[in-house]
This record gives sequence, C-alpha cells and structure tokens, in this order.
Amino acid sequence: MSDFLTDSAEKMEWKPEAKCGMARAGHLHTRHGTVPTPTFMPVGTAGTVKGMMMDSVRSTGAGIVLGNTYHLMLRPTADRVQKLGGLHKMMDWSGPILTDSGGFQVMSLGALRKIDEDGVTFRSHIDGSKHRLSPEISTDIQFKLDATISMAFDECPALPATPEVLRKSMEMSMRWAARSREAFTQREGYGQFGIVQGGTEKDLRAYSAKALTDIGFEGYAIGGLAVGEGQELMFSTLDFTTPMLPEDKARYLMGVGTPDDLLGAVMRGVDMFDCVMPSRAGRTARAYTERGTLNLRNARFADDTRPITPEDDSPIAGRYTRAYLHHLFRANEMLGPMLLTWHNLAYYQRLMRKIRAAIVDGSLPELAQSLRADWVKGDWTPDEWPLPNLAL
Repeated sequence: MSDFLTDSAEKMEWKPEAKCGMARAGHLHTRHGTVPTPTFMPVGTAGTVKGMMMDSVRSTGAGIVLGNTYHLMLRPTADRVQKLGGLHKMMDWSGPILTDSGGFQVMSLGALRKIDEDGVTFRSHIDGSKHRLSPEISTDIQFKLDATISMAFDECPALPATPEVLRKSMEMSMRWAARSREAFTQREGYGQFGIVQGGTEKDLRAYSAKALTDIGFEGYAIGGLAVGEGQELMFSTLDFTTPMLPEDKARYLMGVGTPDDLLGAVMRGVDMFDCVMPSRAGRTARAYTERGTLNLRNARFADDTRPITPEDDSPIAGRYTRAYLHHLFRANEMLGPMLLTWHNLAYYQRLMRKIRAAIVDGSLPELAQSLRADWVKGDWTPDEWPLPNLAL
C-alpha cells in the first residue's frame, strides 16, 4: 500500500512536522494527495516506470512519481495525453505527478540543439524532427499533461564550467523562471517549483535563490548537481544552498541519487528526490540492499538459495531465491529486470521511511552511522544470515 494520504488540498503547501539538525520531516499537500517527506519519486519518464505496473509501484510505498516533458512531447505528444484524460489516467496513477520541464534533456542533446534568449530549438533523438521549447511552451505542455507539480524551464550546464559560463546560464534561467511563472495556470492543489542554478559557486546560488524567492513558487528545486562534480562537492554546495531557501517550502534535489547521496542530502535539509538509479540498476542485475549492492549476474549466486535480503517488506524476498534471479538474468528473461526493479524501488522507499522515522524521533545521526557502517560490510555471511534458506 502507498504511504501517501488520499485527501486533496485546495492549496499546494509543505507543512513541517519535525526537525533533526538540518533534516526535516513534513507533509506535501497537493490536489492528488498528501505525501510524507522526505520522499523519493520513482522515475516514470515516458508515462511508465520501466518494467513496472503501477500497482507494483504503489506497493513499494511510493507516494509521488515523475514524468518528463521532453519525452512525452515527442511521443505520444502532450495533446494526445490530454485527450486521453491526462497523465494520471493514462498511466493509472492517482497520486501526485511531478514533471521535469525538459530543460535537462534538451541541454544534453549537444549539437542537436540551439539555445537563444527565447528558448531552445532541437532535433528529436527519435527521428531527427525539429522542435521548440521555451518557458511558455514547456509550461503549457506540463499543463496538458496535468502535472500536479510543474517545473520552471531552465538551462542546466554541465560541470565543470567556468564561473562566467555558470553566471550567464543562471541569469538566463532566472529570466526563464519568471516567464515560466507568468505562463503557469493557477489551480487548486497544483503548484510550480523554481530551480536554483549556479553550479558550485556560492554567490551564484545565492543570486539564484533570491531571484526565485522574489518570483514566488510553491517549492524550490536544486538543479545543476549530480552532473559530474562528485559527492563531496555536491554536499558542500548543499551546505550553503539549502539555508538560502524558504523554510516553509518543499526542497527538491533533482536527479539524486545513491542511498548515501539521499541520506547526506536529507541531513542537509532536502525533502524530495528522483533518480533513475534504482530502476536502471534493476535492469542490469544490481540489487540495492542493507549491505550494499549485489550483482546478481555473479556466478557465486548460481546456487544461493537465500532470498535477496532478510528484510521482510521486500516484495520479492520471501518468494524468489538469489539463484533464481541469477538464472533469469543469465537467460535474458524479462522477469529478472522486473523483479529486481521492484525490489530496488521498495528498498529506496524503505530507506526513506527509516530516515523519516529517525528525524521524527531525533535519532537520525545514529541511524546514519548504522546505515553507512552496514553498506560497506558487504553481503551477509552464512553465519550472519538470520533466516532459513528459501529452498529448505
């Protein structure tokens, strides 16, 4: 069952519940339900979380998912999604949906795109057809998709970059943010987030945060990280960026990340996350567990009759052996990626629930120490294993 509450809000707002250091627990109230935070959003880029039925996604405890403007505008097109009843109905998800503006994907196209002050002209990666995105077009597409949370259109430069490149890009993104806000259609329980840019430069992040706060959004995202700068630099950037953002608004770190990334970012005041890592890892035989990552293609699992983890709320732990999962991947059976994606998404949600509970009861530093110690231990030895093997 999903953890999100089914009540709908007339106004999108984030309400605090508890703090532990910089970490925050709260609730994000929206038209499509209320989501406990901190929260991790499974990525449903093209209207589906790859390999998952939405009932399976719900079963992990996920309360909000992500869609993407760039991919959905190319196929099936925003107009078609609107005719089909919107993204919620089309993909069978009644909870909140956040849509990325398409800016990051377009900026990643390199020579296939051209940027000017008004927006971006680009060639589709699918068929080479020519398209245009601007703050107004992106905002309109997200309206047609019926996104609960729309994102302002921005430019996300790759790191490393010179301070001058970062400054020019950030200033244009702030102009685009104002235009995105002007184009946004206000509706009960819906909202739009601005995106703080500026690379790892403190003065640029401060300028961006103030510009967005002056415009006024329902929440604030931190963009331009997890793009090659490394965890230490990402964390140091969060150390000075999150305190610049309003205390009474949700904070979203885009495109992050590993379990340790999520833990460290929560401890620096972030409330919301998305990342393709758990689903992508599931498709490539990598399982996230309390003891780090396991590669199920490894020959050592061929006769391993243990479940993937002793945690009893993994959706597959009590039903399938490691040996069976190993077989599925070696035989290239589609069930392998499906089962492991399900497991990984459930692990991420379980991790967020543990972190949230620790914020509420004031024990997050102790939990963080315990989690990090376990992640580096490696797989459970037979002597440590607390449960009988599934084959017995």
